[in-house]
Amino acid sequence: MMKNLNLICPDCDSILSNEGQSLMCNKCGIKYEIKNGIPILFPSNHSENKFGMNYQEHYNVDGNYYDYFSERQEKVSAHDERRLREYIISLVPKYAKSIIDIGSGGAWVARNLIKRGNVVCSFDITYRNVEKAIQLYPGTNHYGVVGDALHPPFAKNSFDCIIASEVIEHIVEPGIFIQKLTPLLKPGGILITSTPYKEKIVYSICIHCNKPTPRNSHLHSFDEKILGELIKDDEIKFSYYAFGNKALVILRTHVLLKFLHFKLWKIADSIANLIVNKRYHIVCTYEIRH
Repeated sequence: MMKNLNLICPDCDSILSNEGQSLMCNKCGIKYEIKNGIPILFPSNHSENKFGMNYQEHYNVDGNYYDYFSERQEKVSAHDERRLREYIISLVPKYAKSIIDIGSGGAWVARNLIKRGNVVCSFDITYRNVEKAIQLYPGTNHYGVVGDALHPPFAKNSFDCIIASEVIEHIVEPGIFIQKLTPLLKPGGILITSTPYKEKIVYSICIHCNKPTPRNSHLHSFDEKILGELIKDDEIKFSYYAFGNKALVILRTHVLLKFLHFKLWKIADSIANLIVNKRYHIVCTYEIRH
C-alpha cells in the first residue's frame, strides 16, 4: 500500500523515504512511525491554536473516548445522518478515482466508496479510528494515515476528491483549513465539506476551567456567505447546497421519509423548505478549474 501514498514530511514538506517500520524525511532527518502499516505523521512541534490549546491532544482524547463506529440509537438522527451522507456521495464526481476522507471518524466514506472501486485514504487525528477503519473495510484500494489536517502530509495534486464532513466547525481558523486542503487536489479536483447550517452555538460552563464551552466542540456557525469567503481564488469555483428541514425533523417524519429513494427525498425536502425555510445542513464544494 505504501506505493500508493504521496507522503511528505509534515514539518518541511520534503519527500519521505520508506525504511520498513518508519518513514524518514530526506531533508530534516525526522523519523515517523509506521504502526501496523499505518503511517503516523504529526509535525514535531506541538500544534497549539490561537487560544493556546493543543488541539491534537484534545481531539485524540475525543477520538479515543467516543465510538464513531457505533450506530445511532436515535432514529431521527440516524435518518438525518444517512441523508447528509447520501448528499455528499452524490457530489463525488464519477471521474474521481483517488479520494481522501479528512477526519474519517467511523469511516463511512470508505464503507461506501471502496466497493465502487475508488481508492480511499482514511485520514484522522486518532490512530484508533484509522486502525479500526482498515480492519472493518479492508481492501487494496483502502489505506489509512494518521495526522493533522492543518499540516497535511501529502504532496500537492494527490487527490481527485477531498471529503471533510462535519469537521470545519471544529477548526479554530477555518480559512486556513480550506487553504491547506485545496492544494492537495489535482486539476479539476473537488473539495466537499459539510457543516450545520446557521447553527446557534450553545455554551455551558466547564466544571474544570469555569469558562464557557461550546456544545459538541462546535466553534463556528456557517452559511453560504461565510463559507464562500473562506478562500479568494479565481481558479477555485465555489458552490453550495443547503438542505434538511428542521420542521421535518421535529415532526419525526423520518418514519415515512426513510422509505423514499434519495432523489425523491430531495424533492420532498425542497418542498418542505419552500413552506418552512429552516434548513439543517449545508454542503459546499471548492472545485479546481481545469
